[in-house]
Amino acid sequence: MIQATLHQLVVFETTARHGSFTRAAEELFITQPTVSSQIKQLTKAVGLPLFEQIGKRLYLTEAGKELLATCQEIFERLDNFEMKVADLKGTKQGKLRLAVITTAKYFIPRILGSFCQQYPGIDISLKVTNHQLIQKRMMENEDDLYILSHPPEDMDLSTQSFLDNPLVVVAPRNHPLAMERNIPIQRLNDEPFIMREAGSGTRHAVQQLFARHKVIVKVRLELGSNEAIKQAIAGGLGISVLSQHTLLGEGSNSELAILDVQHFPIKCRWYAAYLTGKQLSVISQTFLDYLVQESQKIRVPSLNLLATV
Repeated sequence: MIQATLHQLVVFETTARHGSFTRAAEELFITQPTVSSQIKQLTKAVGLPLFEQIGKRLYLTEAGKELLATCQEIFERLDNFEMKVADLKGTKQGKLRLAVITTAKYFIPRILGSFCQQYPGIDISLKVTNHQLIQKRMMENEDDLYILSHPPEDMDLSTQSFLDNPLVVVAPRNHPLAMERNIPIQRLNDEPFIMREAGSGTRHAVQQLFARHKVIVKVRLELGSNEAIKQAIAGGLGISVLSQHTLLGEGSNSELAILDVQHFPIKCRWYAAYLTGKQLSVISQTFLDYLVQESQKIRVPSLNLLATV
């Protein structure tokens, strides 16, 4: 059996993650010589090189890659053990790593706020990103749970649907169509359109609907931020399709209007997802149950909130 200490494994994992002795030392609050010494002792215990240095960058060898995967599994199991011990003591303590799609930022922080009040011993790591980067995080198993609207079909995931995510057509308040009702979707043909970035779940849903009804819009802008899209719409650059959740906070004086277009809203759902086969920690399961329960209290803005002019 390889004789390695837990501290050596922590130093190795940190160094592998950063690809640098210096940055590992900074994160662990130890000296660089200490990092080098711990890696040297671990390399001797393994009997094979763990890193190779090319220029100033460290790269993992095959043995190093295998050891890194083993370390990550060990640390995850230790974290789960610590959470289960806390649970047996009648407390909830530990860390929850959560990654969410950008639009989820309109409601997830509120749920997290009440969750943390109920379980003050839990530390939250929240990453807000786009669909492409969240898929990358999924493949590398970087988080405990993922919140997104369109789970990738080419990944083996366990999913839990928990909330409606209607997609609506949003235009400037003074747009000619803002006064009309039951607008045929073909009226959107040739409208200047602001599209979400490639890889966006909203963009995918919109393109599917437009293709079914042979609608061709003029894409004037591609933007990766809901707030930027709302500002562009208000500025008269075009119309777009947004999640109704992004309109939270918009009132009767808003510069935006929801158009009453046939086949809208596009009916989507929010999902909590994790890799199939991954054993959820006590904390992760507790949050998932809480999310499903609390999401029932969320109300998206009324379709008539912005449409009345």
